[in-house]
Amino acid sequence: MKTLSKAALIAVLASTLSGCFLTKVVTTPMRIVGAAGSVVGAAVSVVPTVGNTADDALETVDKTIDETADKIDKVPI
Repeated sequence: MKTLSKAALIAVLASTLSGCFLTKVVTTPMRIVGAAGSVVGAAVSVVPTVGNTADDALETVDKTIDETADKIDKVPI
């Protein structure tokens, strides 16, 4: 009985959340990972030759993550 009531409560809470909030829950961790990758790339860029290549690659990944997160934010729920 407790499990059923917990499941019902979760279902009610999930149905009351706005779509905007749900997309932010999904896209915020994506953006954090992308930003962390950029910071690592900036630190690695101190290493000659290899560092610049790694930094450029990580910046490309960060840009792609941001673009994907922006597209998810625009999905109507």
